[in-house]
Amino acid sequence: MDAFPWLTTAILLPITASLLIFFIPDPGDGKVVRWYALGVTLTTFLITVAAYLRGYDPDVAGLQLYQRVSWLPQVGLGWSVGADGLSMPLILLTSFITTLACLAAWPVTFKPKLFFFLLLAMDGGQIAVFAVQDMLLFFLAWELELLPVYLLLAIWGGKKRQYAATKFILYTAGSSLFILLVALAMAFAGGGTPSFEYSELAAKHLGTGFQLLCYGGLLIAFGVKLPIVPLHTWLPDAHGEATAPVHMLLAGILLKMGGYALFRFNASMFPEAHVQFAPLLVILGVVNIIYAALTSFAQRNLKRKIAYSSISHMGFVLIGIGSFSPLAASGAMLQMISHGLIGASLFFLVGATYDRIHTLQLDEMGGVGQKMRKMFALWTICSLASLALPGMSGFVSELMVFVGFATDDAYSLPFRIVIDGLAAVGVILTPIYLLSMLREIFFGTENPVLADTNMVDAEPREIYIISCLLVPIIGIGLYPRLVTDSYRATIEQLVAVDESKMKAASAPPFPFRMAPQLN
Repeated sequence: MDAFPWLTTAILLPITASLLIFFIPDPGDGKVVRWYALGVTLTTFLITVAAYLRGYDPDVAGLQLYQRVSWLPQVGLGWSVGADGLSMPLILLTSFITTLACLAAWPVTFKPKLFFFLLLAMDGGQIAVFAVQDMLLFFLAWELELLPVYLLLAIWGGKKRQYAATKFILYTAGSSLFILLVALAMAFAGGGTPSFEYSELAAKHLGTGFQLLCYGGLLIAFGVKLPIVPLHTWLPDAHGEATAPVHMLLAGILLKMGGYALFRFNASMFPEAHVQFAPLLVILGVVNIIYAALTSFAQRNLKRKIAYSSISHMGFVLIGIGSFSPLAASGAMLQMISHGLIGASLFFLVGATYDRIHTLQLDEMGGVGQKMRKMFALWTICSLASLALPGMSGFVSELMVFVGFATDDAYSLPFRIVIDGLAAVGVILTPIYLLSMLREIFFGTENPVLADTNMVDAEPREIYIISCLLVPIIGIGLYPRLVTDSYRATIEQLVAVDESKMKAASAPPFPFRMAPQLN
């Protein structure tokens, strides 16, 4: 294995580069700064790819690329980074989406130095969330990415940007206090020298009651970021006011932080509590799927419609995490990666379309397909990916969750039938509202208000960004093992531990659980 500190470099490079951005001579239009930022994000992406190729073995379930440096030993804090199957795919996704978001920010001319400074700071902070192996360091990284998002919304957002940014910071910063409280409680539990290292926290023999309290607190913290209904209301407002590159970061990366953290902490560190909470996660997942799909129907604002679609798709992640099937859990991981790519593509197209027609209201659109045929083609392909068309990544991930949960003997057969049946309703609703959305934008009679609008069709830069996203979307759809092999060993080990706790349960925590089937 390569001893080079790949992950540390991938975290610190964009953060350090962001601090230097204010010293770059730039006439004020951002033409120099944007090339600098693109070079930094692209270099960071290549570093993460090199880390995967040279220092990561997909067949190893444990931690790899590990590096630890003592930082503040008095409080047990150290610089500890590493990667396993839960984090490595999301590190690659983060650096990839951020690079494309930087390219999507090409038209930004208002305060470009500040904009790209925040973008680079987010890049390092988000990679750190997935790479750090210390819970206090995780909390600091989690907080680091909140301020850039707040400023990106508050300064470059739409008419209600202050409201959306304030709501975002109140929800996410307020809920993240639970992360700090749980980290302190776990570090000092049992006495001795406090440590926030994941491995040491997981090795502690914590009582079931203590686990349940910690699990509940973290479920709130991560449920806001996922988001889980009813903790979701910040997301449509944030998406409704964000610009295209911020959309891509919100949909492509930030939501995945919640799913990753549920896997990393709730399912991994509190297996006994996870046995009790797993059915609730499954039920909340179904609520997400159906509620958000139905709400998306009612939205006349294009951004909010896609935002609720994202919430619906993340419901499959919850079902997979709440399952005791390796196939369903693997499907949840793949759904996070797939939705990161598809969500980023759709929101980028929303921003590109708004730049041309200057409206987000579906009632004010119509008939623009004749003037923007390339844009219509891009919209159609990305919408088909979102509605889980066979041959694309969304279909594979959702199918894995469906089949995995249907064959999960930890739950009774009636419960599995009801859950899969309700989730299928969401799958049926998705193509209806997405295809009707396409019809309202591109077909029918052209709105007279748009008749004199200069609608430029998709530009080469925009086609390139969507093409970069479609290559992995279609590649994963045709050959899912491109991604699933990278985390299979870790997921199987995680599910095996949770399943053993299920078998050891003295009594089923819910009437619909059939624990004896596992004996």
